[in-house]
Amino acid sequence: MLILGLTGSIGMGKSTTAKLFAEAGVPVYDADAAVHQLYEGEAAPAIEAAFPGTTENGKVDRAKLSARVVRDAAAMKQLEQIVHPMLGASRQTFFADAEAAGAPVVVVDVPLLFETGGEKRVDAVVVVTTSPELQRERVLARGTMDAEKLDAIIARQMPDAEKRKRADFIVDTSYGLDPVRTRIHDILGEVVKMLKRRT
Repeated sequence: MLILGLTGSIGMGKSTTAKLFAEAGVPVYDADAAVHQLYEGEAAPAIEAAFPGTTENGKVDRAKLSARVVRDAAAMKQLEQIVHPMLGASRQTFFADAEAAGAPVVVVDVPLLFETGGEKRVDAVVVVTTSPELQRERVLARGTMDAEKLDAIIARQMPDAEKRKRADFIVDTSYGLDPVRTRIHDILGEVVKMLKRRT
């Protein structure tokens, strides 16, 4: 079974691309969704112990936690040390289930793939991209974030140009869904000819 790492900066269209991989019949592991699940249960007690007042009714209050860690690198690292081992375990369960189902390829959707060294754990990397203008327009249109918070997030992520340089495959989401579907079809055709290379 080959593992494709899917990544891309905020607002690039990564979630949509992940959905289109799933639509093409590929099992997709969504790291963000897995984090949400952990925040609703397993990780909450450890996060409350490390960051008192960031949970409510046994669930992490994402807004409070974000306010506590977003501009504090040490706090961010501490949070990652709590969450990453739990994420690793849920990812292994996903792989085992996909392998048992006979899936030839799976996609692991990880926003900070390069930033966390995750490219070593996959066989090929797909980077989702668009123009900086479209990126900002998309994120600010969600209405959940102001320009200052967006800048803080972008500053923490590896520059898009660097991600594209390291990619095995690039998906440009600037021109609607159909070109993305075509690109995914092409990528899946190429991936099955590749050899495993994860460490």
